[in-house]
Amino acid sequence: MGTEIERKFLLRDDRWRAAASAGVVIRQGYLSVDPERTVRVRRAGPRGIVTIKGITQGATRAEFEWEIPADEADAMLDTLALRPLVEKTRYRVDHAGHTWEIDVFTGDNAGLAIAEVELAAEAEAVLLPDWVGGEVTGDARYYNSSLVRTPYRDW
Repeated sequence: MGTEIERKFLLRDDRWRAAASAGVVIRQGYLSVDPERTVRVRRAGPRGIVTIKGITQGATRAEFEWEIPADEADAMLDTLALRPLVEKTRYRVDHAGHTWEIDVFTGDNAGLAIAEVELAAEAEAVLLPDWVGGEVTGDARYYNSSLVRTPYRDW
């Protein structure tokens, strides 16, 4: 079984941009936002991806992912996905042995930016960059699937 161990943080400022990779535009939607299991379709640059995730326990959850043809991802996003779609640009920043993913949201979630770091174990030590702010790992409002039900603009 695949697992994802991830911690999420707000950002203090934009200093991360100096070390960031070029951004990848992501358009994603959910076929299911049941807290026990989410089914997500994503178009990330030229790639189409389907992901199924289980319930989060701590910072860990089951995760299964498959690449699909980009035109099929687009069709599912356009015809099957719940609204609103989650739109964002993802940047990567390497810091102290970890790769951070920074998502800058647009559309109905404009104004929100989140930094995420994936870990090998929940207890793994991670040196936080100085541009990282408060941790929101356990706050369900910041789950992408929650941003479909209650977009950031409505907070």
